[in-house]
Formats: sequence, structure tokens, C-alpha cells
Amino acid sequence: MAGYVAGRDSQEPATAAPLPQGNVPADLVGAAARVLPGVVSVQVRTGQGGASGSGFVFDTRGHIVTNNHVVAAGRGGTVSIVGQDGQRREAEIVGTDPSSDIAVLRVTQGTAPTPLALADPSGTRVGESVLAVGSPLGLSGTVTAGIISALDRPVRLGGQTRQTAVQTDASINPGNSGGPLVNARGEVVGVNTAIATLEGGGSIGIGFAVPIERARQVADSLIARG
Repeated sequence: MAGYVAGRDSQEPATAAPLPQGNVPADLVGAAARVLPGVVSVQVRTGQGGASGSGFVFDTRGHIVTNNHVVAAGRGGTVSIVGQDGQRREAEIVGTDPSSDIAVLRVTQGTAPTPLALADPSGTRVGESVLAVGSPLGLSGTVTAGIISALDRPVRLGGQTRQTAVQTDASINPGNSGGPLVNARGEVVGVNTAIATLEGGGSIGIGFAVPIERARQVADSLIARG
């Protein structure tokens, strides 16, 4: 039963400290407020159709990090991003790395929102609270909460070679791809990229993100080759 407090048989009444913000830790509320302005919906349109996903602002030069599989069909088509302010901005594909499932875009129209802070990977711990932020099923600005379930989980992300990933139970669904997984300080710990499913269903509480250090290295390389 929710709210049940177990304790020793005692004449002293049991007490429980209230949880702030409707059972959502206050630090996650603050983290969401800091992160949302830097998260975008990525939309790709080609003659054969389109694709959509999420991304986040990587630097002050207007670069956006997302997943390769979100923009893989975007060559020859149009790519745009939509931020929290609802403004659509045209973008171009700077580079892609299918093996890590990371891609970099650059805003070519207007200015990009404020970039997000990147976490120190050595400080990331199993069990810490995280938020997955993005546009699942086209619902922009969606935030889901969970924890880091495992680090260095070997999975296939994009290519055929197994790589280590951050595992989380924060709800990740189609459209979340490319969005950030952030800690309670609003720092990006990974790039949401894949989920485990049963019989083709949706999220079952097992999602994977490219570790931020690898994503940063790939993004820096793509930008340098630009």
C-alpha cells in the first residue's frame, strides 16, 4: 500500500518526511527547467517521406547533436529543428557516424538556443536520478524520470560491433532518439538512442544512451571535418 511505513514495535509514532513537488524530487524539477530550452525536435523531410527525433544544442556555434538514424535519410532533403519556443529553424547535416549512431547538425537560420552542459563521465553513478528529454511520438518537450540502471552495458548501437552504453529505466519511446539523458544537475550524461522491446512493443523500462564522452568525441571530430 502506498505510503506504508514499516518499523519496530514501538510506542513512538512513525513519521515520514514529505516528498517535494508531488513526489518528484525538487532537484529534478530544477534540472528539467534548465535543460528544456536547449532540447529540440529534429524533423527531416525528403521526397520519399520523412523522419523525426530529438536533439540538443552542443555548443555556441549552433551545432546540434542527435542520432544518425534520425537523419540518415536526410541527405538531399530538408532538415529543421523546433525548440521550446516553438520557432522552426533550418539546419544542415554537418556529419554522421553510423557506427556510434551520432550525427551533428548546424542551425543555418536564426540562432540556436543555449547549449547544454556536459557531465563529467567519471562522476556518473549507477542508481542516480536522470531525466530523458525529447519528443516521443512528436510530443515535444516531454520529460520522463528514472535512474541509471547500469554503466558500460554492451549493446549494438547503430553498427554491428557491440559498444558500451548507459542503461536507464527512464521511459524512452520513438521520437526520443537523439535527445539527452541528463542528471539532477541538468548535465548530459548520454544521448538516448535505443530501447529494448518485447515482441515489437514500446518501452519496457530498458533504454540505452551513448555515453556522453563518446558522443562528445565523435561530435568534435565531425565538426572538425565539417
